[in-house]
Amino acid sequence: MQKNTPLLLRIIRLIHLLLHVISGLLQSIVYPYFPLSIQRTMMQRWATGLLSTLAIRLHCHGKLPTTDMPRVLFAANHVSWLDVCVLMAACPTRFVAKAEISRWPVLGLLSRNAGTLFIERAKRSDTLRINQQISDVLDKGERVTIFPEGTTTDGTQINHFHASLLQAAVTADAMLYPVAIGYRNNLGGICKEAAYIDPSLVLSLQKILSLTSIDVELTFDSPIPCGMKNRRELARLSEQAVANALSLPIAHKESEKLSDLPAG
Repeated sequence: MQKNTPLLLRIIRLIHLLLHVISGLLQSIVYPYFPLSIQRTMMQRWATGLLSTLAIRLHCHGKLPTTDMPRVLFAANHVSWLDVCVLMAACPTRFVAKAEISRWPVLGLLSRNAGTLFIERAKRSDTLRINQQISDVLDKGERVTIFPEGTTTDGTQINHFHASLLQAAVTADAMLYPVAIGYRNNLGGICKEAAYIDPSLVLSLQKILSLTSIDVELTFDSPIPCGMKNRRELARLSEQAVANALSLPIAHKESEKLSDLPAG
């Protein structure tokens, strides 16, 4: 049976989390003015501290890209708002997110200052602009992460990977790394409490704080050279690689949609 955290410990964790978020806000003010190497260190340390505060143990598998490898794009499955912190702790990266997040209190400021690329999901024409932005960022030697499912799952399946934001990888002749994210409870089963399915971030956080610990398995699959492939080939290859790493079924959809974004 899954163990729950005593109420007092939950309160202590919540206080530590609030202090850590405040620290992140203060750091984010000066973050844009530091060189890339220092930015990566700041991002990694802050994300690692947040995972520690929430009693989340990170286990990395596979070969991560070296810091000097140019034009790296990550395509990951999407389970939780924790995915962003998990990836930052393992391999600092910028993200693509829906524009609404930029207007959120606290998280919006953190995201903007960390260099998140925002897209208007309702505007199909915005795909061209964001693909160009991703290509520009990759050309500067920074990494970018997209969540091609376009929404979160409960961790028991992989949703169809949409191809629209993978055009940037083709244009920039990038190396595409499929990344599999899986959360486990202390019994070794899929941790559905980590999934962000509830409409409220507060409810999601309550579930996470209620657990004594969470293990997250982060698997970096072999990189895929993008220059000689089209975006749909890349979507299918990365989707299959992630599903294989997690031993999960793929739930296909009939048509492509503009939703290669983290869920809010």
